[in-house]
Amino acid sequence: MTKKILIVDDEADIVELLGYNLAKEGYQIFTAHNGMQAVEMAKKNLPDLILMDVMMPVMDGVEACRQIRALRLSPSALVVFLSARDEEFTQLAAYQAGGDDFINKPIKPRILISKIEALLKLTTRENADILEVADIKINRENYLVYYNSETFTLPKKEFELLCVLSENPSKVFGRHEILDKVWGSEVVVGDRTIDVHIRKLRERFGNERFTTIKGVGYKINQD
Repeated sequence: MTKKILIVDDEADIVELLGYNLAKEGYQIFTAHNGMQAVEMAKKNLPDLILMDVMMPVMDGVEACRQIRALRLSPSALVVFLSARDEEFTQLAAYQAGGDDFINKPIKPRILISKIEALLKLTTRENADILEVADIKINRENYLVYYNSETFTLPKKEFELLCVLSENPSKVFGRHEILDKVWGSEVVVGDRTIDVHIRKLRERFGNERFTTIKGVGYKINQD
């Protein structure tokens, strides 16, 4: 799945330069020009990584990072600070706010891209229990769901059903397979049980998120 990067800087030239180079590498790019915009864009788009300038108007990068972390939008989102200021107290403030790395300006695009690739690979290995389908992120270890700028839990069987469908979004899961994976082969439940749980997931995530294949089963849609 394409990784999403949010670039936050009040200098348009830097945003354009970084956006151009990262888009060429296949990343999906979002941009913001101050900390307040960054918080809103993070809530809306759930980026995998945020490149955050420190000194910006309206709201600085350190405060923006602090607010983004407080929202608990995603456990795997990385925040990499970019700054021309290299004082120790600036870097300490960035890390204390929840930053994952700090890179001094001027930025060297190739080095930055290599660092981003390494950070994202490491995060992918560390977050094997994170499932992501379109704008839904699921933390299987903590039973948390991140969707529509919210973090919440679901009833156990709804959560497990969502996980099963999300593990292979291109697959149509038959009723018997769903029953076996979610309820177990030794528990007797009717077909209507699956229908009820799918209906509840549709109420939460939208009717178009799930497709019913008549006589076969269900699948989750990535679009």
